[in-house]
Amino acid sequence: MRKLTLFAFIGLLLAAVPAIAQQAKTPPTLKSILLHQFQNTWDQQDWFVPVSKAVDGLTAQQAMWKPSDSSHSVGQLAYHLLFWNRQELDKFNGRKPSAFDGNNDETFTAFTEATWASTVQQLNQVMKDWETAIKNADDAKLQGWYDVIAHISTHNAYHTGQILYIRKLAGNWDSSKGVK
Repeated sequence: MRKLTLFAFIGLLLAAVPAIAQQAKTPPTLKSILLHQFQNTWDQQDWFVPVSKAVDGLTAQQAMWKPSDSSHSVGQLAYHLLFWNRQELDKFNGRKPSAFDGNNDETFTAFTEATWASTVQQLNQVMKDWETAIKNADDAKLQGWYDVIAHISTHNAYHTGQILYIRKLAGNWDSSKGVK
């Protein structure tokens, strides 16, 4: 009888573990959602490859390759992401962003083979700075910026997909990093 009671107790305990674990979960906040989305587009792979992994290991010459004259190169796309993430981060931090005349095409053309290493380093830094800014922002600031931050994450994911597609066309994507 004692063994039966012990097994019944253990069975009840095991049945209760998922319910207890569910109760212990902290409900998501605006900050946690924005931060998670942003991190997934920068350096934490979840459902898709983040930009840090998409540009990792690429040579300057590989970054210059384009599937056609009317397409962008990986380097141009990375520079475009750097430009827009920096612009919006400057605004978020109350700094005056770099001059911009409204011609989005120019946000792709500042990349050169010689600037590739610097572009990757700067992109990683601005993304790290964005992550820190989101972590340190109070709820009021995030309430005013949630739409912009969500769009930044979507924009990053969109162009990262293009980067991966171009790398696959060029034959220099390692599918073991994701996206077979």
